[in-house]
Order: sequence, then structure tokens, then C-alpha cells
Amino acid sequence: MNELEVRQLRYFVAVAEELHFGRAAARLGMAQPPLSRTIRDLERQLGVALFERTTRHVRLTGAGEVLLRDARTALESVTAAAHRARHAGSASPRLRIALKADIDGGLLPQILDAYRADPAALQPELVLGGLGEQPQALRDGLADVALVLCPMDDRGLDSEPLLTEPVLVALAATDPLAARTQLCLADLAGRNLPSGAPAHDGRTAPPPPGAARPASNLSEIFSLVETGSIVFFAPASVARRNPRPGVAYRPVSDQSNCTLAIAWPQDARSPAVAAFVRAACAIAAAHRTPAEHPPVNTARQARE
Repeated sequence: MNELEVRQLRYFVAVAEELHFGRAAARLGMAQPPLSRTIRDLERQLGVALFERTTRHVRLTGAGEVLLRDARTALESVTAAAHRARHAGSASPRLRIALKADIDGGLLPQILDAYRADPAALQPELVLGGLGEQPQALRDGLADVALVLCPMDDRGLDSEPLLTEPVLVALAATDPLAARTQLCLADLAGRNLPSGAPAHDGRTAPPPPGAARPASNLSEIFSLVETGSIVFFAPASVARRNPRPGVAYRPVSDQSNCTLAIAWPQDARSPAVAAFVRAACAIAAAHRTPAEHPPVNTARQARE
């Protein structure tokens, strides 16, 4: 069997995700007939049917589901290889640190100071993104190391916890709930998060199809909180750094704590990545009480 081509995998993934040849062709910017021919050729090459086709539906077969999972991983690896090679060939290589602005537990300045003192350090570059985007940035080769909130999608990644802290709800100071000293999730019924998800679920969710773009930065979010339009779950460190007269922060008894972690690709061999992980773990340890120290998983430390 000949080796599969990246082009074949991209075409297959588009059809598998759209389950419609016309939409997949439009997504790929091509006509439908050559796309259909490519998929038929791929099925003949593999000797299996990847799709069940009827006049009304296109469905993945068992073989198609397996290929979709592995094709996505393969395409991620190809994309990441190109980004990493381009980055490695730069005249001034940098350590790219992915994070969501303000989601660093207040530790980032001290981590950077400790990291810069390491002989293996490269010039740091912050790669800012939305909440939850950092693991994919690592897999895509767009970042070398990341500060992330757990739980996260850890496929292909190693990580170490840095600190765990309570999550508070930010609500308008004029909200009747602000008169209480502590809340539970059920108290938040009828209020929504920035994503549009109901607050009493205690978790964020993507906005429904067709919904307006949700507020994504803290300035926008706090402005909406102050007007009573939304509430917002904030790590305690974010609440400490953002006191606002129009916003009240209250503990939520049945809301889980959040854990900030440092993450990096499993196959990382960069001394700069290892130096940043060491610095992050050391600074976080200095901020924890003895009872808060997690066990160190030395087998998962960044490899030099």
C-alpha cells in the first residue's frame, strides 16, 4: 500500500467533519467532483469503505472513525513540524509562552525573572489567546510552553500543577446576591456567563450557533458584570488584582477550585523549555504552604 498523502488526509477530514461532500468542497475551496474522486481513490488504496453514502446522508464507517482520529493527529503533527522548523531556523529564537491574559495566578513576572537567570534561557515571547486555546497552540507548534487551567485537553502534552485556588463569582455590586457572604450554584439560576451558558451549571460552554461574539477580555467582561448583564467565575488571584467598586466577588460553596499548570509537548527536548518549567515550579512552590505542595512527578519533568 502506498503511503498516504497529506492532501488526501485533509480532504478526508473535511468530508468526515462536514458529512456532506458539497460543504466539504466549499470549505476546501474546490469543486465537488475532484473531491469525491479523491475519497474514492483513498478507499481503494486502503481497501476499506470510509463512508456510507445514501441519497440523503453521508456517515462514517467504523474504519472511517478510526482514520478520522488518526488523521487529525497526523495533520496536527505536520502543521506543528512546519511551525517548529520555521521557529528553530529563526535568526533570533525565542521561547514562546502561551497563556490567557491574567490567568497566571499572579506568578508570571516572578517566573520570568527566575527563568531569565538560567543560562539556558532564550528571550521570552508571550503568545496570548482565549481561555482553553493554549493546549492546541502547543500541539500546533505555535508555542513552546503554556500556562493552562485544568482540566485541559492534554493529548500529546506533559504538565505539572503549579497552584490551586478558589473560584469566586463576580457579580454586579447592585445584585441582590451581593448582600450574601457565600453563595451556591443554585443561587445563580437565571444568570448567564460571558459565553451565554447558564451560570448555575458552574462551567463555561461555547456559545450556541449564531450567537453574538461573547466578551473575551476582562475589561469587556467586567463592564458587562457591572451592568448586571452577566456573572463571571474568576480565580481568586484574578479577583485580587481586579478590585472594582461596581463588582462584588463572592465564594460559591459547591464550585470546584481551579488548578493552574505548566504544560509542554511530550517530545520537547529544548533546554529553554526545561528552564522555564523549572522556574515555574520553583516560584509556585515558594508561594504554597507545606500542606499545599503536590507530589512532584519527576518522570514528567521537561526533558533537556
